[in-house]
Amino acid sequence: MPLIRTLIVAILLASGLPAHAPPATAGRNAPRPIEAQDTVFVEEMTWMEVQDALKAGKTTVIIPTGGVEQNGPYVITGKHNYVIRATAGAIARKLGNALVAPVVAFVPEGDIDPPTEHMKYPGTISLTEDTFERLLVDICESFRVHGFQEIVLIGDSGGNQEGMEAVATRLSARWRGGKSRIHFVPEYYDHESVDEWLEKQGIKQVSEGIHDDFAITATLMAVDPVLVRAKQRQAAGKFRINGIDLAPAEKTIEWGKKIIAFRADATVAAIRRATTAPRR
Repeated sequence: MPLIRTLIVAILLASGLPAHAPPATAGRNAPRPIEAQDTVFVEEMTWMEVQDALKAGKTTVIIPTGGVEQNGPYVITGKHNYVIRATAGAIARKLGNALVAPVVAFVPEGDIDPPTEHMKYPGTISLTEDTFERLLVDICESFRVHGFQEIVLIGDSGGNQEGMEAVATRLSARWRGGKSRIHFVPEYYDHESVDEWLEKQGIKQVSEGIHDDFAITATLMAVDPVLVRAKQRQAAGKFRINGIDLAPAEKTIEWGKKIIAFRADATVAAIRRATTAPRR
């Protein structure tokens, strides 16, 4: 090995390169060498695409929080993560100046041991409130450092709301007078408005007492019918929820797209109110 190392150093010196040349990497301010991908999701972008998006005015970032929990006999445990990724993407597109952070997939779901709430069901993953808030703080600080000016917290689960609000309050005080602001937007988690809107469209539900409903099922079907086990439910004669028939699947998928748009519109309006408010 020493002989091989000596030969490598000799070759580098003969070529005029330093013996300990660092790996070739693009400089911090190097131009992007290829066309950017059309996406609003940070995790689907290269760092150069994120940098150029910031320069182009996309200085708002949405940080969505989801969860992994029991959701009845038909819906996957990651329901919240799939729903909020779809809606957050629609929100960012409607805003026009926003990107979406990776979904915070793990949130408080009850005490771990002894288990309470959703933790009583296999497959659930829970965080303590302290861990959840610390995680959010570090994520928000990361985006602040990179130059995002409006940092928006939205959550798809009831257990997420208190922690997001606490983080927003804490960081608002810490960042006072700086270029970045943080906003907790509770208007996203307004299922009552969705249900009222659906009733006006003629969709009236009668609860079956399980952790599931038409709005969530339709939204998930718009993402992928497998997430609500559509094929298996059709085979078992259980392709309905809360008294609403889900067949034909194409019709429910269209409802899912409308629900995503409805929630996106309401959230966009709330985000615009928050981000256009005078800075303190």
